[in-house]
Amino acid sequence: MAMMSGVARATYDDVNLILRLYEMRREDRLRAARKWFTGSFKVKSYDEFAALCPPGSEANASYRMVTTYWEMVASFLTSGVLNNELFFHSGRELLLVWERIKDIVPTVREKVGHPRELKNLEEAAAAYRAWWNHTAPGAYDAFSKRVRG
Repeated sequence: MAMMSGVARATYDDVNLILRLYEMRREDRLRAARKWFTGSFKVKSYDEFAALCPPGSEANASYRMVTTYWEMVASFLTSGVLNNELFFHSGRELLLVWERIKDIVPTVREKVGHPRELKNLEEAAAAYRAWWNHTAPGAYDAFSKRVRG
C-alpha cells in the first residue's frame, strides 16, 4: 500500500481484492448462507446458538460458512494486506456479522479450546467501529441497535 501523509493509501490491488471478495460473496451457497444468517441468526446466548445451529445441521454449516468467510476477510485487514479505510466504505456486512455473534464468541472460544477463534473478526470490527465513530458519530450505535434487535 502506498503512503500518503503518513496514512496508508489504497491501491488498485486493494480495489481488486475487494472486488474479488465481492465475487466470492455472490457464490450461490455463500449467498444462501448469508441470507439465512441475516434473517435468522439473532442469538444472544450460547444455548440459543446450540439450539439454532446443532452440529451437522444446515444452519450450522451456514453459520460456519458466513463466519469463516468474514474471519478470512478480517485477516486481510488485520494483517495489513487490505486497506482498512477503503474496505470500511463498503464492507458493513462484516460489522453485522460481528454484532450478531459477539455475545457468543467467548463461549465458542472456550468450547473449541481456541482463544483466538474469530479474533481477526473481533479486531477488524473494533477498528471499523472506531473509524465509523470518527467519521460519523452516533451512526455505529444506531446500526448496532438495529442489527442486534
